[in-house]
Amino acid sequence: CIYSTFLQRGFDQVVHDVAIQNLPVRLILDRAGLVGNDGPTHHGAYDLSYLGCIPNLTICGPSDEIELKNMIKTAAEHDEGPIAVRYPRGAGYGLDKLKSLFGYSLPSGLPPSGTAVPIGKGRIVRRPPPHRKHPRSSKVAILSFGTRLHESLVAAGEIESLAPDLSVTVADARFMKPLDVELVRELAAEHEVVVTVEENAIGGFGDAVLHFLSLEGLLDKGELRFRPMVLPDAYFEAGPQYEQYEMAGLNAKHIRGTVLRLCEKIDVPVMA
Repeated sequence: CIYSTFLQRGFDQVVHDVAIQNLPVRLILDRAGLVGNDGPTHHGAYDLSYLGCIPNLTICGPSDEIELKNMIKTAAEHDEGPIAVRYPRGAGYGLDKLKSLFGYSLPSGLPPSGTAVPIGKGRIVRRPPPHRKHPRSSKVAILSFGTRLHESLVAAGEIESLAPDLSVTVADARFMKPLDVELVRELAAEHEVVVTVEENAIGGFGDAVLHFLSLEGLLDKGELRFRPMVLPDAYFEAGPQYEQYEMAGLNAKHIRGTVLRLCEKIDVPVMA
C-alpha cells in the first residue's frame, strides 16, 4: 500500500521489476485524486496516466466503500499479473447514501468482506425512468471511473429535472485496464452523448475511452458527441476537498453543465 504520488518515483521498478515479469504484485494506491489539506505534493493526479501505458498491468478504481472492499478482494485473488487499485483520501458515504443514491440493499449494514468482481467489467448503475424513454428524447451517458460516480448520479437527476427531453444513463467503469469495451460500445451505440468523468489528469481513463472509440470508428459518422472531464492542467494548493472539486470542475454542477452545453441546452434554468 502506497500513496499514489509516492509511486511516481517507483515507475521504473513497476515496469522492470514487476510488469515485464508479469508478477502477481498488488499495488494499493492511497490518496488517488485530490487530497484536500495534504496539498499539491500529495494529490494523486497522475497514476492513471503513468500506469495506463504499462503492459500486463490491470487498473481499477472503486466508486464507494463497498466497491473498495470488492476490489481489494479482487486484487487478492488476481494471480495472473500485477494489479493496481486506486482509492481516495476521505471517509465513505455511509449507509443512508449507499442505499438511497447507489441503490444497495444493506439490511445488516456494510458487508464484513468484499466480493471479487470480474476483471475488466463495468456496470450500469442508473437507467432513465421509463417515462423518459420516448423517440424524441436525447440520450446521454455519463461514464464515471472511480470517485466521481456519486456526483455523476446527482448530476443525472438534475439534468433530467432541468431538461425534460434529456434522458441520462450512468455507468461505473470500474476498470480502466482492461477497459470494458463491450460497455463502451453499448453506451456509444445507444446514446447521442457520452461524457467520461475521472479524478485524474489528462492521459487517463477518458483518453483510453476516446482511443477505443476512435480505433473502432465509432466517431466517424459524427453521430456521437464525446467529452472527457479530467483534472485541469494545474496544481491545487491545500484546502478543503469540496473547494478543490469546484475549482477542478469535477462536481455535480460542472458535470451537469458539461452535459447541458454539449446538448445545446443553453436556455435551461440555472440550478445552484
